[in-house]
Amino acid sequence: MSSLPLPDPEAQLLAVVVAVRAARDGVGNLTGTDVSALRLADARGSVDALRAVGWQVDDVLLDGDPTAPVAVTVPDLAPRADHPLPFGKTMRSRVSGWTTRTLTAKPLKKLPPTARLTGLFLAAHSTNRLSGRIPPDLPSACRAAVPDLLHKGFLTALSEDRYSLDPLVRHLSGMRPRTDEEKGVPPLSPSPRFDVDAWKRWKDSATPALRRHVEAVESCALCALATERVAEAFTVPPGSLAISHHTAKLYGRWKESHPARGPLAAGFTVAFRAEHGHGPSHSQLCASLGWNPQSLPRHSQRMLSLFIVQRLLANEWLTATSPVPWTLRPGKTAQAHGIALPRTPAVAPVAPRGPADGRQAGQHPARCVQAGR
Repeated sequence: MSSLPLPDPEAQLLAVVVAVRAARDGVGNLTGTDVSALRLADARGSVDALRAVGWQVDDVLLDGDPTAPVAVTVPDLAPRADHPLPFGKTMRSRVSGWTTRTLTAKPLKKLPPTARLTGLFLAAHSTNRLSGRIPPDLPSACRAAVPDLLHKGFLTALSEDRYSLDPLVRHLSGMRPRTDEEKGVPPLSPSPRFDVDAWKRWKDSATPALRRHVEAVESCALCALATERVAEAFTVPPGSLAISHHTAKLYGRWKESHPARGPLAAGFTVAFRAEHGHGPSHSQLCASLGWNPQSLPRHSQRMLSLFIVQRLLANEWLTATSPVPWTLRPGKTAQAHGIALPRTPAVAPVAPRGPADGRQAGQHPARCVQAGR
């Protein structure tokens, strides 16, 4: 959008939203409510700016029913071989959702359009683990807003042209697909060949609530985990955690430099669940919050992550439905500090249906998965 001859960041912000929605075939639907949500000081002037570059916007967008979808045509995005945004239907929907979630993130949603456009640029050019570099095509008016994002908590570090997203918004990073290491997903350990039919039978034996949780993880487009990985996590009992003296020393040093670890972890699980539809794994939580020191060997990182979460659970900043994976959420201590999941109706505890002890071959019991948890 920075290459279009638009007069200001307000018109550029509107252009971004329209372009994402029109990415597939050159026509995107927008409502007056969508425009109002952008908090533009001069919405009509921004619409006129889009018309000046050839985009077709009907007056009804601003003058008609604010809830009625209005088609906006972007000729440059019409289908052709060299399409600048070659999105499929699923990708277009994901990018549109990411754009909306980023613009409405708590540190951004009440800021002026210039700062929100800046946040969108910086989130798009960052990963969830690494610092980003301010893109050279960042509009000049947006550069002045970068320090404001640090002050508002959207950024956690800023040094010349380098920056880092705050841990609570790193799930919005979008520069490129995250690697398994960046997602906090350890490599697959040696295991028997994955049996698709056995996995289907396992899910068929689960109660409805457990199955919903399993499928939320399995189908999560943001985590994009291999089915084999999900199946292993649910069906192979976790081993006992033996903490070495070395890991305990690492934790002691780490703990001193992270005094706000409890509230930060609990708040992250709330944001993660709102984004993914399920809780984070132990490694996802630590990786996303930058709690895996890159100077350590991978095994030491993994053991430190496990011990960090163990202590957060022991101190009730977090709780989980053991042994069901991806169920981390705020515990009693966090709730006493006002950090909690949105209230949802609870359902009865669940467990996989099977033999008398609740197990099938290769299966461990899921004792208490609750709706919304």
